[in-house]
Amino acid sequence: MPSALTYFPPMGVYETLFKFLDATGQYMGTDGTHPWAQGFPLTSQLPGGPEMPTSISFSHSDLKYPQATGGIELLTALRDYYNHFYGADVSTDNIAVFAGGRPGIYATLAFLKPEYHVLIEETEYTPYWDALKILKRQHKIVPSNPDNGFRPSLADYQAAAQQDKSFVVKSNPCNPTGVTWQGDTLHQMVDWCSEEGRGGLIDEAYEFFQTGEPDSAMRHVKDIDQTNLFVVSAATKGLQAPGLRVGWVVASKANIELFRNFSSIAMGGVARPSQICTSLLLELDRAQHARKSVGEFYGSQRARYRQALEDLGFDLFTGDGGFYHWGRLPGGLTADDFNERLFAHHAAILPGTLCDMFRRGADSPLAKFVRFSFGPLTADTFDDDIKILRQALS
Repeated sequence: MPSALTYFPPMGVYETLFKFLDATGQYMGTDGTHPWAQGFPLTSQLPGGPEMPTSISFSHSDLKYPQATGGIELLTALRDYYNHFYGADVSTDNIAVFAGGRPGIYATLAFLKPEYHVLIEETEYTPYWDALKILKRQHKIVPSNPDNGFRPSLADYQAAAQQDKSFVVKSNPCNPTGVTWQGDTLHQMVDWCSEEGRGGLIDEAYEFFQTGEPDSAMRHVKDIDQTNLFVVSAATKGLQAPGLRVGWVVASKANIELFRNFSSIAMGGVARPSQICTSLLLELDRAQHARKSVGEFYGSQRARYRQALEDLGFDLFTGDGGFYHWGRLPGGLTADDFNERLFAHHAAILPGTLCDMFRRGADSPLAKFVRFSFGPLTADTFDDDIKILRQALS
């Protein structure tokens, strides 16, 4: 019988995962595979990092329905985190908790008023395209390609906006490029998004993965209650806990009230044990420890793989954040052809075409680009990784 549902393909990363499964009979990330296409961090203790929890305590009362926008332990921990590290002035009423970062992003776009045009960079986090497509959101593309080194400016956003009401959707550090807006540049973007008729969603999943001291849009917000800014993050990356499925949005009290209403309709809150565990990960001394160790370990990995990939002939455009390298393959090889070679080694990368917000397929200028993830890799896999890459390129 034909399905009663409208078909939609899997999100780009999962498209690669399913192709890998078909080719190898294994799910990427299991023992013996090389998950260079996946965006998850190590969930074990990093060198010099804090211990990772392996158990939590909760009572029978924590098995009841959770509160719609989050439990007080996690809301308080998040409030204290942003106020302590970024000098923000937010209360627990400025925060909503979701089952991961993507549901918060999706909810924001779902309720965005239709007169707002989304501004999104040409090369961006693959599920943004899915959300815009499913929700039929009007959007304008901000150039981000080899011509500008994947480094658009605020002026590029302003040119795309023209006189329309505009809403920026941006990952910072950018997934896949690692390009990071910090300091004055980020401050200017926040100021512009705070103007009347403007807004923005700044996705800070890779906040800890920055060269030097991490920055956040929350450092630069004057009064979030007077803006349509939405700062999104999750336990997934910096807190090294993707399996908890906990994310959050910081926004004005009026907008958080809408998320509470949405949760009552569509989500029913987030599991209390996951929230309890996340609140412990955010304890301020531990968070400071994690920010430092994550930045140092992944910074060293970024530098190490950068040199090796360049030596192999990759033309890299990687920024100073995240745990990816973004670059063009040598010898005119396409990413899809490269993956076919890598599958034989039980390895895979994310093809650049899946980060193309125009979705131009094989005709995309990103067809020869790859996102190489070193997020799940321990330091001792480096030599084997480079050996496989060299063999696949030969």
